[in-house]
Amino acid sequence: MNWDETTDDAATPQADRPVGPAAERLVGSVADTEDQAVEAALRPKDLDEFIGQEKVREQLDLVLRAARARGATADHVLLSGAPGLGKTTLSMIIAAEMGAPIRITSGPAIQHAGDLAAILSSLQEGEVLFLDEIHRMSRPAEEMLYMAMEDFRVDVIVGKGPGATAIPLELPPFTLVGATTRAGLLPPPLRDRFGFTAHMEFYGPTELERVIHRSASLLDVAIDTEGAAEIAGRSRGTPRIANRLLRRVRDYAQVKADGDITRDIASAALGVYEVDGRGLDRLDRAVLEALLKLFGGGPVGLSTLAVAVGEERETVEEVAEPFLVREGLLARTPRGRVATPAAWAHLGLTAPQGRPGAGGQPGLFGA
Repeated sequence: MNWDETTDDAATPQADRPVGPAAERLVGSVADTEDQAVEAALRPKDLDEFIGQEKVREQLDLVLRAARARGATADHVLLSGAPGLGKTTLSMIIAAEMGAPIRITSGPAIQHAGDLAAILSSLQEGEVLFLDEIHRMSRPAEEMLYMAMEDFRVDVIVGKGPGATAIPLELPPFTLVGATTRAGLLPPPLRDRFGFTAHMEFYGPTELERVIHRSASLLDVAIDTEGAAEIAGRSRGTPRIANRLLRRVRDYAQVKADGDITRDIASAALGVYEVDGRGLDRLDRAVLEALLKLFGGGPVGLSTLAVAVGEERETVEEVAEPFLVREGLLARTPRGRVATPAAWAHLGLTAPQGRPGAGGQPGLFGA
């Protein structure tokens, strides 16, 4: 692997990329091959260009300015948040702001302490090491990272058994930028070694509109304010999804219209791709329709719901449910999944009186 690669390809090994429904979704937040190529062209180069995450930007700017004033490497940085919010972009901005090269890898690619030792021993002074999905590193590599972050040193074990010898290897000062979508899985000793920790929030509609206008300008696409607002409203609070929808709407506008994106063009284009006005796609609506029409709104067990929509249990739980829960359309309860009043309203249905699970009644459908 080329450790100097500065695209997400290095950060997401082929074996670790999503397959099946998660990979095929237009509103999926994990980058596919096309996303990686486009993101490289659209990616902001400094904090001033970066849109959104105001608090994170302000705090990170202080950290980097102070490090430059001291003539030292920046503190280690941990970025957490959902995919597509800009963690990789911020890692590259950190390197650019510090005038340092960046090396990119990922937790799943480091399964042995020797893998990590090889990377660390080849770092230059001040270099930024971006470690995506840091929560998925192996335990031996994780324990080696503790010492490397704190003391800029690793112990390389030579030999086996009673005759094994630990040879200390000094490392040049470097900045580790760790990224994770599941900060709760990081052990406290690892979290404590980061000098700055930031959580990336989902974007609001206004911020997404700014992202879309900026991307449209770079892609040489004409888009009006209402067209940008239409796309932003269906982007699930995620810039990566906003940029992906923009590209699909651009295609539609070039083929079906004069190339300019208006609200009507954006709405028609995203209708073709089955992304509704709230950002739900075919899978999301299938889950809600099964829950409402087949099970009266629930409660219903996850396995039963998955069978009803013809998907694997893991697909429903990990791909569809997070957004439905965040939008307040579905609730996870001890008795099973339950539709909220907003779900009935979104699909234009009326909740039956005395439906299962309402008013504390026990559910009828098993797990």
